[in-house]
Amino acid sequence: MSASTTFVIVGGGLAGAKAAEALRDKGFDGRIVLVGEERHLPYERPPLSKEFLAGKKSLADFTVNTQQWYRDHDVDLRAGARATSLDPAGHTVVLADGAGLNYDKLLLATGSRSRRVPIPGADAHGVHYLRTIDDASALDSALNSGAALAVVGAGWIGMEVAASARQRGIDVTVVESAALPLSSSLGPELGAIFADLHREHGVDLRLGSTVAEITTADNAATGLRLGDGSTISAAAVLVAVGAQPNIELAQQAGLATGDGGVLVDAGLRSSDPDIYAVGDIAAAQHPLLGTRIRTEHWANALNQPAVAASGMLGEDGEYDALPYFFTDQYDLGMEYVGHAPSYSRVVFRGDVGGREFSSFWLGDDNRVLAGMNVNIWEGLDDIKALIRSQASIDPDRLADPKTPLPGTTAR
Repeated sequence: MSASTTFVIVGGGLAGAKAAEALRDKGFDGRIVLVGEERHLPYERPPLSKEFLAGKKSLADFTVNTQQWYRDHDVDLRAGARATSLDPAGHTVVLADGAGLNYDKLLLATGSRSRRVPIPGADAHGVHYLRTIDDASALDSALNSGAALAVVGAGWIGMEVAASARQRGIDVTVVESAALPLSSSLGPELGAIFADLHREHGVDLRLGSTVAEITTADNAATGLRLGDGSTISAAAVLVAVGAQPNIELAQQAGLATGDGGVLVDAGLRSSDPDIYAVGDIAAAQHPLLGTRIRTEHWANALNQPAVAASGMLGEDGEYDALPYFFTDQYDLGMEYVGHAPSYSRVVFRGDVGGREFSSFWLGDDNRVLAGMNVNIWEGLDDIKALIRSQASIDPDRLADPKTPLPGTTAR
């Protein structure tokens, strides 16, 4: 590539920072412009609901690179800048201040925002969302006051924050319309385990419940009124009902979208050959699983940019990593790998009651679609190999901890 070539990255999170890194690591010596809406340096988001709220990490601990790194690597970092329009035909991005950026190749890494709920009181003081470090700082201040916390939504953010708050001695109530927490991600078998975990730590779980109103006084939250008429008192309310992918820029530009994101091939190239997309917004064709996948997990933001950078530089590459995510709640740590939006059964291996086990999601043909280790910190590569083999497995042998996983040897 010529030194006069310009690559623009829109999105100042982990994915954007990693894309800039990858381009320089691969020898690109042209101009790189990294545009991010937040005024902070790019940082990782998983600690916001975990170590940051637990007081174990500060922003500096999970900032991707220092300001000096961007200077040393000649990356034009535009922090606090918002891209408002994209013209693929003219190869131009326009920012909110009117500045125009011409590009040869463009990477969209715009991430997601917290999903809002159309219920009365949702905009009152004391109602929190969690997506940015500023959101996390505001929630941290509320927890410092000792105020009881009501959480709307029992997904990953809601349950991680509930755990962090309980470990700080805060009274926590979680309201969820589903019958179990995390059921959309893990299914009822594992959802029940997480429900027990939180109840053991004193969380008041209101499952199968809806929120009719965030109650207020003088425009400040005082709690929740549920669909059945019951009320919950809380001076702090966290709304954690999912994320909304930021695909408006792509839609305005006429890029192909669907499945909640920007449609890209296995190389993360969009319907425009000069535009790529990574992270939360990338609805990517997966070469192994044979389907299109969009996941809002840290691993994609970390690893997809290197593949996109290869494509931007004219090299071949496919993103074939299996979906991966992790969580830490109280004394439970887990890692999940694979993709099982539908499955026939879950097989457990190990001490489920003692929360030191593996679980496997199987399809109708007994192929392993996904696996998870709970408080086990080895063997994840074996699970990945099992999924990639696409071999039918005897469920009884899979459940027996004395029997090595197929394709492995006893440890």
